[in-house]
Amino acid sequence: MRELLLGLSLGLGAGVTPGALLGLVITASLRGGFRAGLGLACVPLLSDLPAVLLSVTAVGALPGAFLRALSVVGGLYVVYLGVSSAREARTALPPEPGVVAPSSVRELLRGVTVNMLNPHPWLFWIAVGAPIFATAWDRSPASSLAFTGGFYLLLVGSKAALAALIGAGRHRLGVRGYRVLLAGSALLLTVTGLLLLIRGVAG
Repeated sequence: MRELLLGLSLGLGAGVTPGALLGLVITASLRGGFRAGLGLACVPLLSDLPAVLLSVTAVGALPGAFLRALSVVGGLYVVYLGVSSAREARTALPPEPGVVAPSSVRELLRGVTVNMLNPHPWLFWIAVGAPIFATAWDRSPASSLAFTGGFYLLLVGSKAALAALIGAGRHRLGVRGYRVLLAGSALLLTVTGLLLLIRGVAG
Protein backbone atom coordinates (compact mmCIF):
# COMPACT_ATOMS: atom_id res chain seq x y z
CA MET A 1 0.00 0.00 0.00
CA ARG A 2 2.86 2.40 0.80
CA GLU A 3 4.50 1.88 -2.60
CA LEU A 4 1.13 2.24 -4.36
CA LEU A 5 0.43 5.58 -2.66
CA LEU A 6 3.95 6.75 -3.42
CA GLY A 7 3.54 5.82 -7.09
CA LEU A 8 0.14 7.57 -7.27
CA SER A 9 1.45 10.79 -5.75
CA LEU A 10 4.55 10.90 -7.97
CA GLY A 11 2.49 10.04 -11.05
CA LEU A 12 0.01 12.83 -10.39
CA GLY A 13 2.81 15.35 -9.90
CA ALA A 14 4.52 14.28 -13.12
CA GLY A 15 1.22 14.17 -15.01
CA VAL A 16 0.15 17.75 -14.34
CA THR A 17 3.60 19.37 -14.51
CA PRO A 18 3.83 21.65 -17.58
CA GLY A 19 6.09 20.18 -20.22
CA ALA A 20 6.45 19.17 -23.83
CA LEU A 21 4.14 16.16 -23.69
CA LEU A 22 1.43 18.09 -21.86
CA GLY A 23 1.61 20.75 -24.58
CA LEU A 24 1.18 18.08 -27.24
CA VAL A 25 -1.79 16.58 -25.37
CA ILE A 26 -3.48 20.01 -25.28
CA THR A 27 -2.79 20.64 -28.97
CA ALA A 28 -4.01 17.20 -30.05
CA SER A 29 -7.18 17.54 -27.94
CA LEU A 30 -7.96 20.91 -29.50
CA ARG A 31 -7.46 19.59 -33.01
CA GLY A 32 -8.93 16.11 -32.79
CA GLY A 33 -10.88 15.86 -29.54
CA PHE A 34 -10.57 13.42 -26.66
CA ARG A 35 -9.50 10.43 -28.74
CA ALA A 36 -6.53 12.29 -30.22
CA GLY A 37 -5.54 13.67 -26.82
CA LEU A 38 -5.87 10.27 -25.18
CA GLY A 39 -3.41 8.78 -27.67
CA LEU A 40 -0.81 11.39 -26.70
CA ALA A 41 -1.57 10.92 -22.99
CA CYS A 42 -0.68 7.23 -23.33
CA VAL A 43 2.70 7.98 -24.92
CA PRO A 44 4.69 7.34 -21.69
CA LEU A 45 3.51 3.73 -21.75
CA LEU A 46 5.39 3.34 -25.04
CA SER A 47 8.35 5.69 -24.72
CA ASP A 48 9.43 5.21 -21.10
CA LEU A 49 10.32 1.54 -21.46
CA PRO A 50 14.01 2.10 -22.39
CA ALA A 51 14.46 4.52 -19.48
CA VAL A 52 12.80 2.13 -17.03
CA LEU A 53 14.76 -0.94 -18.15
CA LEU A 54 18.16 0.78 -18.30
CA SER A 55 17.78 2.64 -15.03
CA VAL A 56 16.42 -0.36 -13.10
CA THR A 57 19.17 -2.67 -14.34
CA ALA A 58 22.00 -0.13 -14.12
CA VAL A 59 21.12 2.75 -11.79
CA GLY A 60 23.45 5.68 -12.39
CA ALA A 61 25.42 3.88 -15.11
CA LEU A 62 24.33 6.23 -17.89
CA PRO A 63 26.93 8.97 -18.50
CA GLY A 64 25.98 12.60 -17.97
CA ALA A 65 26.92 13.39 -21.57
CA PHE A 66 24.12 11.09 -22.75
CA LEU A 67 21.49 13.04 -20.80
CA ARG A 68 22.91 16.39 -21.94
CA ALA A 69 22.79 15.28 -25.58
CA LEU A 70 19.19 14.14 -25.12
CA SER A 71 18.33 17.53 -23.65
CA VAL A 72 19.90 19.47 -26.54
CA VAL A 73 18.37 17.38 -29.33
CA GLY A 74 15.02 17.16 -27.57
CA GLY A 75 15.01 20.91 -26.89
CA LEU A 76 15.63 21.75 -30.55
CA TYR A 77 12.84 19.40 -31.66
CA VAL A 78 10.34 20.75 -29.13
CA VAL A 79 11.13 24.35 -30.10
CA TYR A 80 10.49 23.40 -33.74
CA LEU A 81 7.10 21.92 -32.79
CA GLY A 82 6.23 25.02 -30.77
CA VAL A 83 7.09 27.42 -33.58
CA SER A 84 5.12 25.30 -36.07
CA SER A 85 2.07 25.30 -33.79
CA ALA A 86 2.35 29.07 -33.27
CA ARG A 87 2.28 29.63 -37.02
CA GLU A 88 -0.74 27.38 -37.37
CA ALA A 89 -2.56 29.19 -34.54
CA ARG A 90 -2.72 32.43 -36.55
CA THR A 91 -5.17 31.03 -39.08
CA ALA A 92 -6.52 27.89 -37.37
CA LEU A 93 -10.26 27.33 -37.29
CA PRO A 94 -12.04 25.31 -34.59
CA PRO A 95 -13.43 21.94 -35.73
CA GLU A 96 -17.10 21.73 -36.64
CA PRO A 97 -19.42 20.26 -33.98
CA GLY A 98 -19.92 16.54 -34.46
CA VAL A 99 -16.76 16.14 -36.51
CA VAL A 100 -14.15 13.91 -34.88
CA ALA A 101 -10.73 13.82 -36.46
CA PRO A 102 -9.30 10.34 -36.97
CA SER A 103 -6.47 9.32 -34.67
CA SER A 104 -3.17 10.35 -36.19
CA VAL A 105 -0.25 7.93 -36.24
CA ARG A 106 1.96 10.89 -37.08
CA GLU A 107 0.91 12.71 -33.90
CA LEU A 108 1.53 9.58 -31.84
CA LEU A 109 5.02 9.11 -33.32
CA ARG A 110 5.74 12.77 -32.68
CA GLY A 111 4.77 12.35 -29.04
CA VAL A 112 6.91 9.23 -28.65
CA THR A 113 9.89 11.03 -30.20
CA VAL A 114 9.49 14.04 -27.92
CA ASN A 115 9.22 11.91 -24.80
CA MET A 116 12.17 9.67 -25.67
CA LEU A 117 14.35 12.75 -26.28
CA ASN A 118 13.19 14.33 -23.03
CA PRO A 119 15.76 13.76 -20.26
CA HIS A 120 13.17 14.15 -17.49
CA PRO A 121 11.85 10.55 -17.62
CA TRP A 122 15.44 9.30 -17.66
CA LEU A 123 16.40 11.50 -14.72
CA PHE A 124 13.31 10.49 -12.77
CA TRP A 125 13.93 6.77 -13.17
CA ILE A 126 17.67 7.04 -12.49
CA ALA A 127 17.37 9.28 -9.42
CA VAL A 128 13.97 8.35 -7.96
CA GLY A 129 12.08 5.55 -9.68
CA ALA A 130 14.77 2.87 -9.91
CA PRO A 131 15.90 3.10 -6.25
CA ILE A 132 12.29 2.88 -5.05
CA PHE A 133 11.60 0.00 -7.43
CA ALA A 134 14.72 -1.92 -6.34
CA THR A 135 14.01 -1.46 -2.62
CA ALA A 136 10.40 -2.53 -3.04
CA TRP A 137 11.44 -5.54 -5.14
CA ASP A 138 13.72 -6.78 -2.38
CA ARG A 139 10.78 -6.72 -0.01
CA SER A 140 8.14 -8.02 -2.43
CA PRO A 141 7.83 -8.02 -6.25
CA ALA A 142 4.17 -7.08 -5.83
CA SER A 143 5.22 -3.87 -4.03
CA SER A 144 7.47 -2.77 -6.88
CA LEU A 145 4.74 -3.50 -9.42
CA ALA A 146 2.25 -1.54 -7.29
CA PHE A 147 4.60 1.45 -7.33
CA THR A 148 5.07 1.31 -11.10
CA GLY A 149 1.37 0.71 -11.78
CA GLY A 150 0.28 3.56 -9.51
CA PHE A 151 2.80 5.91 -11.07
CA TYR A 152 1.68 5.31 -14.65
CA LEU A 153 -2.00 5.16 -13.70
CA LEU A 154 -2.00 8.81 -12.64
CA LEU A 155 0.75 9.96 -15.02
CA VAL A 156 -1.43 8.88 -17.94
CA GLY A 157 -4.78 9.37 -16.17
CA SER A 158 -4.21 13.04 -15.33
CA LYS A 159 -3.29 13.84 -18.94
CA ALA A 160 -6.28 11.81 -20.18
CA ALA A 161 -8.59 13.79 -17.88
CA LEU A 162 -7.23 17.05 -19.31
CA ALA A 163 -7.74 15.71 -22.83
CA ALA A 164 -11.35 14.87 -21.97
CA LEU A 165 -12.04 18.39 -20.63
CA ILE A 166 -10.48 20.11 -23.63
CA GLY A 167 -12.04 17.72 -26.12
CA ALA A 168 -15.51 18.27 -24.66
CA GLY A 169 -15.25 22.06 -24.69
CA ARG A 170 -13.34 22.75 -27.89
CA HIS A 171 -16.48 23.32 -30.00
CA ARG A 172 -17.66 26.12 -27.68
CA LEU A 173 -14.45 28.15 -27.80
CA GLY A 174 -15.09 30.17 -30.92
CA VAL A 175 -12.38 31.15 -33.39
CA ARG A 176 -10.60 33.58 -31.06
CA GLY A 177 -10.62 31.28 -28.04
CA TYR A 178 -9.48 28.34 -30.13
CA ARG A 179 -6.54 30.29 -31.55
CA VAL A 180 -5.60 31.64 -28.11
CA LEU A 181 -5.52 28.15 -26.58
CA LEU A 182 -3.58 26.77 -29.53
CA ALA A 183 -1.11 29.63 -29.24
CA GLY A 184 -0.84 28.96 -25.50
CA SER A 185 0.06 25.33 -26.08
CA ALA A 186 2.59 26.47 -28.71
CA LEU A 187 4.15 28.84 -26.16
CA LEU A 188 4.32 26.01 -23.62
CA LEU A 189 6.14 23.82 -26.14
CA THR A 190 8.56 26.58 -27.13
CA VAL A 191 9.47 27.56 -23.55
CA THR A 192 9.91 23.90 -22.57
CA GLY A 193 12.15 23.33 -25.58
CA LEU A 194 14.29 26.36 -24.75
CA LEU A 195 14.67 25.21 -21.13
CA LEU A 196 15.74 21.75 -22.29
CA LEU A 197 18.21 23.28 -24.72
CA ILE A 198 19.70 25.61 -22.09
CA ARG A 199 20.03 22.80 -19.54
CA GLY A 200 21.71 20.56 -22.08
CA VAL A 201 24.20 23.21 -23.17
CA ALA A 202 24.91 24.35 -19.59
CA GLY A 203 25.25 20.79 -18.33
